[in-house]
Amino acid sequence: MAPLNPKTSALLVMDFQVAIVEMVAEGKDGLLTQTAQLLEAARHAGMKVIYVVVGFRAGYPEMSPRNQSFGPIRESGRFAAGAPGTDVHAAVAPKAGDVIVTKHRVSAFAGTDLDMILRANGIETLVVAGIATSGVVLSTVRHAADADYKVVVVEDCCADRDAEVHRVLVGKVFPRQATIARAEELASSLR
Repeated sequence: MAPLNPKTSALLVMDFQVAIVEMVAEGKDGLLTQTAQLLEAARHAGMKVIYVVVGFRAGYPEMSPRNQSFGPIRESGRFAAGAPGTDVHAAVAPKAGDVIVTKHRVSAFAGTDLDMILRANGIETLVVAGIATSGVVLSTVRHAADADYKVVVVEDCCADRDAEVHRVLVGKVFPRQATIARAEELASSLR
């Protein structure tokens, strides 16, 4: 993998909220450790760190009853502002200077100001970590590639409840639009 320019790259840490991390309980300790190490290396190198979180206003005005994916969330009361489990997991928590983007759909780009933040900061390369591989990672990688960003998917900083789906996406689907890397490899290249 070619070295990254930290000044024109951003690390996207997507959906690492407590309630979502708990859904991928198997392997979560390794996932959090690798992501924390990558965050440390990215910050040390001066790379922009952007968190993407799921969140809704009281009453869920952003949510259509026709949305099959998000309808159950509305019924459950999850991910409303201040609801339990909405905070980013303490092991990978944001620090001063990090940007937080709140999304209301699966993709980090749909209906958010993420693209504006990236372009305003001269970002050309996105380093992607997220839960779930079949959700936010897939949707964001596809949009980013279509928007002409270089994309690096950090395979061991992504997780899915279905290990086979994760394997197929990382091994067969993402390489068409992104470089696949591991956290240690990226962290070493940034040191």
